[in-house]
Amino acid sequence: MPETAEAPTTPRSRRGVLARRASGLLHRLEKDVIDLNYAGLVVATVFFAWSVTPSLLPRDWLFQGLISGSNAVIGYGVGCVFDWAFRRWIRPKLPWKPPRLRVQYAVKLAVLVLCVLTAGYMLVLSADWQRQIYALMGMTGTTTSGYLRVGGLSLLVGTAVVGVYRLLRIIVRLLARLLSRWVRIPPRFAPTVGTALLAVLVVSLFNGVASKAFFAVANSAFSVRNDKMTPYAVQPRDPDRSGSPQSLAAWNTLGSEGRWFVSHGPDAFRIEAVTGRPAKEPIRAYVGLDSMKHGESQPDLAVAELERTHAFERKVLVVVTTTGTGWVNSMSANAIEYMYGGDTAIVASQYSYLPSVLSFLADRQKVAQSGREMFDAIYRAWSRHSPQTRPKLLVYGESLGSQGSEAAFSGLADLRARVDGALWVGPPNSNRLWSQFVTRRDPGSREVEPVYADGLVVRFAANAADLSKPSPEWRRPRIAYLQHASDPIVWWSPDLIFSQPNWLSEPRGSDVSTQMRWWPFVTFWQVAADLAHAQSVSDGHGHNYGSLVLDGWAAVLPPPDWNADLENRIRTQIELSEAFEQAVK
Repeated sequence: MPETAEAPTTPRSRRGVLARRASGLLHRLEKDVIDLNYAGLVVATVFFAWSVTPSLLPRDWLFQGLISGSNAVIGYGVGCVFDWAFRRWIRPKLPWKPPRLRVQYAVKLAVLVLCVLTAGYMLVLSADWQRQIYALMGMTGTTTSGYLRVGGLSLLVGTAVVGVYRLLRIIVRLLARLLSRWVRIPPRFAPTVGTALLAVLVVSLFNGVASKAFFAVANSAFSVRNDKMTPYAVQPRDPDRSGSPQSLAAWNTLGSEGRWFVSHGPDAFRIEAVTGRPAKEPIRAYVGLDSMKHGESQPDLAVAELERTHAFERKVLVVVTTTGTGWVNSMSANAIEYMYGGDTAIVASQYSYLPSVLSFLADRQKVAQSGREMFDAIYRAWSRHSPQTRPKLLVYGESLGSQGSEAAFSGLADLRARVDGALWVGPPNSNRLWSQFVTRRDPGSREVEPVYADGLVVRFAANAADLSKPSPEWRRPRIAYLQHASDPIVWWSPDLIFSQPNWLSEPRGSDVSTQMRWWPFVTFWQVAADLAHAQSVSDGHGHNYGSLVLDGWAAVLPPPDWNADLENRIRTQIELSEAFEQAVK
């Protein structure tokens, strides 16, 4: 047979073949695999780009990938809604003739490529922004090549969420068919009714049964953790500690955080070795959720523990409102004990099994009530003792604990009338007293470093030097707030959704990126995401306050013999103790 000659292939014909193949591939991908909505894809890319812009804290690729994937899915949904509205109400009224199929697929391919290039470009920029934030916090930054993994993880997250949505869509169609068959709802209205039924079911579950079940299960799960015994927490033998054989609060009822609190901390021997001065055994009183018996209340048991240990005869009594599972900041407790040579008593209680994040969602009222009832009971008992012999009464709270501690007071006058000093660390933006002081700050002072009434009574500090500003005069009793410009717990608020905060419109804090911008909704979600790893940065940034609590106590109520040498020795010791705790806990 004669051979058939092949037609010559020209560059133009090759381009045509490639274009047809690309269009065909895109068509099959679109119809059989992805069913892309290109308006949704464009908006998803915009949301992805927003999600990788700078926020308060640096993020590694894994965390950023989860956040960006979630944001992209939200954007895709918004774009799909816009596209549906356009097709439903606007396009039928336009004298518009669809272009040829080949042109449509060429445009779609161009949009797809542009979205991929935009996402890649934003990731390159984001890697540089992240390195800048890491540098502001004295940490080692990420590499650009490593940060590009954010794109792949975001794609996986987005695909998973879209898959769940499509499963829900299948359920809606099934409901629509069942409604048409059994309830005789017209097919035209059945999908709408099915969607409404599914929405009501989901909302009802999450607002009622599901939320209650979630927190019940969470409480149950964390109560198991609460009972966990660690070999590094040993029952104290000293009668001045709760959980000891002489204590009214049994060792096994204190919870894991309470057991750690009473079994650690300096004894008189250690305090003398560090300070070079005679010391007493510090008193640590703690009441767990399971410590009460015979119908008594937590405040009553706490007061009984203080009376048993003769805490009202010490120089200083500190009422600590804990966070979440009953955690007490060891550095703060150790600092005040070293400062006063162990002539101290610290009392704390547990109000929840849940960690702080879940407690913030479920237990905020319980935190406020617990803080108020505990302080009021201790204050009444303290007031019965002679002013000449009773201890200085201090209050302390960190994060959500500061909110519970603040709840004990109606205002500044009430606070000053009932305490000898207050130290609150990393206060949430929703704190009532904190919000009043910041809102009424002196003209010209920044929100991240407010000055209230010329600093005569209340002061705000991000470092030790701030505690001496704006003037040497600081009347007693003194109230101090420790807050970092980069702490998302301090600055997160629903107001971020619609209004630009002053801390972003005024000159920034020293560890906040100059590239961070406010966008409606975006900044709210960005700072909300920062909450999850507020303590994952170095000391002095985010929600890590480190040994700054020592400076806070020294400013609020310094002992008579306080000096720089003693301060340095105590700081070294509490930092070593903190390093040990982080290593074994």
